[in-house]
Amino acid sequence: MLEQKYNKLKGILEDLGSAAVAFSGGVDSTFLIKVCKDILDDKAIAITATSSTYPQREFKEACELVKNIDIQHIIIESEETDIDGFAKNPPNRCYFCKHELFTKVQEVAKSHGMKYVLDGSNFDDIGDFRPGMKAAKDLEVRSPLKEAELTKDDIRVLSKRLDLPTWDKPAFACLSSRFPYGQEITPEKLLMVEKSEDYLRELGFNQFRVRHHGEIARIEVYPEERIKFFNTDILDKVSDYFKGLGFTYVTLDMRGYRTGSMNEVLKKPY
Repeated sequence: MLEQKYNKLKGILEDLGSAAVAFSGGVDSTFLIKVCKDILDDKAIAITATSSTYPQREFKEACELVKNIDIQHIIIESEETDIDGFAKNPPNRCYFCKHELFTKVQEVAKSHGMKYVLDGSNFDDIGDFRPGMKAAKDLEVRSPLKEAELTKDDIRVLSKRLDLPTWDKPAFACLSSRFPYGQEITPEKLLMVEKSEDYLRELGFNQFRVRHHGEIARIEVYPEERIKFFNTDILDKVSDYFKGLGFTYVTLDMRGYRTGSMNEVLKKPY
């Protein structure tokens, strides 16, 4: 079954002829640019947008990945907090972000003679609340991983086979996903989240999110990693560091990290 999906993906890319990939450096988009390079060679390019919602650490890793895969890399600027409707953080926030991103990527693709714009959405993404997928559909962006019915687990297995260092990379979402809907997003708040998460990574945590609830930082770590916080030294260090960034209260989510936790409020019965 996996081989059938993989062959289907390669067939889709062959039929496209040329493509520009919206590249973040995550598991999915890294796998996609690798297969694009293998199938389309110089008829494929990777495009990365820098902004305050995209951590510098992720950007540097993305640049290194592209260099190793040897695919042309184009960097553009995109500041989501300047987009009308985005900073107010409505539930469809991602639509505004992705619409601007894909519009800019399409302009670059056209100037480089690329027929299609691709994103890294996979088959698992169908089940979550993802307004960004509507933006992709509206702008006719193709999602070949999703079209080939490749799941995140499939992509990790194939990435390992292709010797990609991202095969076991923790899941990542842009920093704007750390804010409850309706809470204004600013570059200053985004930087607080970025520095908080960088600090947790320095302490050895692997999969986590720091959710920004105004004065409160709500930490989600992978369920198996919660036990690390039952250490007074870690608790004191994290509390002091986060408060130094501007948070008044620092809390640990008892359930731990799970994808889409900010969408849970949308699913509550009223």
